[in-house]
Amino acid sequence: MARYIFITGGVVSSLGKGLASAALGALLQARGFSVRLRKLDPYLNVDPGTMSPFEHGEVFVTDDGAETDLDLGHYERFTGVPARMTDSVSSGRIYSTVLEKERRGDYLGKTIQVVPHVTNEIKDFLKIGDDEVDFMLCEIGGTVGDIEGLPFFEAIRQFSHDKPRGQCIFMHLTLLPYLAASGELKTKPTQHSVKELQSIGIAPDILVCRSEQPIPEKEREKIALFCNVRKEHVVAAYDLKSIYEAPLAYHAQGLDQAVLDAFDISPAPKPDLNVWHDVYDRVHNPEGEVRVAIVGKYTQLEDAYKSIAEALTHGGMANRVKVKVEWVDAEIFDSSEDVASHLEGFHAILVPGGFGERGTEGKIKAAQYAREHKVPYLGICLGMQMAVIEAARNVAGVKTAGSEEFDHEAGKKRFEPVVYHLKEWVQGNHKVERKVGDDKGGTMRLGAYDATLTPGSRVAEAYGTTTIDERHRHRYEVDIAYKDQLEKAGLAFSGMSPDGKLPEIVEWPDHPWFIGVQFHPELKSKPFDPHPLFKDFVRAAKDMSRLV
Repeated sequence: MARYIFITGGVVSSLGKGLASAALGALLQARGFSVRLRKLDPYLNVDPGTMSPFEHGEVFVTDDGAETDLDLGHYERFTGVPARMTDSVSSGRIYSTVLEKERRGDYLGKTIQVVPHVTNEIKDFLKIGDDEVDFMLCEIGGTVGDIEGLPFFEAIRQFSHDKPRGQCIFMHLTLLPYLAASGELKTKPTQHSVKELQSIGIAPDILVCRSEQPIPEKEREKIALFCNVRKEHVVAAYDLKSIYEAPLAYHAQGLDQAVLDAFDISPAPKPDLNVWHDVYDRVHNPEGEVRVAIVGKYTQLEDAYKSIAEALTHGGMANRVKVKVEWVDAEIFDSSEDVASHLEGFHAILVPGGFGERGTEGKIKAAQYAREHKVPYLGICLGMQMAVIEAARNVAGVKTAGSEEFDHEAGKKRFEPVVYHLKEWVQGNHKVERKVGDDKGGTMRLGAYDATLTPGSRVAEAYGTTTIDERHRHRYEVDIAYKDQLEKAGLAFSGMSPDGKLPEIVEWPDHPWFIGVQFHPELKSKPFDPHPLFKDFVRAAKDMSRLV
């Protein structure tokens, strides 16, 4: 039966809970324990996939097709444990399930209340798979004091009471503000945060205190005394140059030992941190630098492309170079023909996914620039579709090539759709069907699907195999009806779905490195196991840097 660690955020700041959870998971793994990490989101986003990236950051997709919070990306990157649909739940999903049960008559006409019905539903979620691992790490989104979070805090309080003594602990992350004018750290916000938590029946066993400055022994003792926590369980979380320092930094501060002590696990296995020492070395000792332009439309919020930025970092680690990412707003090119002035000097260009027509003409111009100037190009999801449209317009002679998505958005036909709305596909052993007018939530081709690669193609060489599975998230697909015409123009369809009906990958064979993929390879990349495509993409950028 799993031991539970509940991670909560303080009144002042919850920033870093996801990273702390992921780093702790990695440390427990390094000691030989199995872990699973979960996110409980108190907010009403039933489907994170329907939210704007400007508001919520990227949507992380699991193998089994769940659209989740970006924190699950941290969990996977640090532990290597593939996230599942059952690893993320929002209050919207909880309330929806309770209402569905009430409509079915499961409650036999009883009055439905937050306690016990909503809290019981949360507790049922927490129990899923608790016999599979040694530790279950559960992060509660938001901060203590948020009205949305109260049912979740009550549920974990009850859950810890239901479990045998010593089966659950609470870890609370707070902020120690530093006042430069007086040169002191203020512990009062942490004290008030813990007081708020205690008022709802939860007493933290471990405090993780974010701080810009070293925590003096006097302040550490003060926090321990007034928050009723052992002094050695007041763990400092200092600002880091790279998030991949976190496991080593938290280990140095004794976080994993504090957890083992709280569970009374003694003697504990010694940690093997060699993989994280190697990651640290690759991050801090690069042998060169490459500049990569990400041409997108959510560039004002970098979290919208979080996994892509991290996958590029992983590719840099594999090639012993630092990847300097620069964000380029695709809309700049919409009204400007001067693409070169914005993209000259970059060693590679990446066009990520997205939805809607805004910024797409700029992405098409970026793909054209990369093709004509022999700059390494990686197009992901919409980025692949834009590369295909560019090839159709400028090479294959389909001058009005475009996407059905843009016509649907405009409400009139303007383009010859080389990209169309995907109405049916095979998932497992059954056929899935979708209509244009269906509700947006959960209507996409989501999760891991197989693809077959052309032997001898660049992608087959990068992967080292001709059979892959990757995660998808899209409603529109390149129309196979244009395959022959585009291939005659020189664009190779080097990856297809197993049934040969859906294009998965395109590439220009006569280009140093130009690949478009319909899936999201960034979601599977890890610092200790970089994704093959990002590894090879950064290698191509490194080669390009020697030519510039």
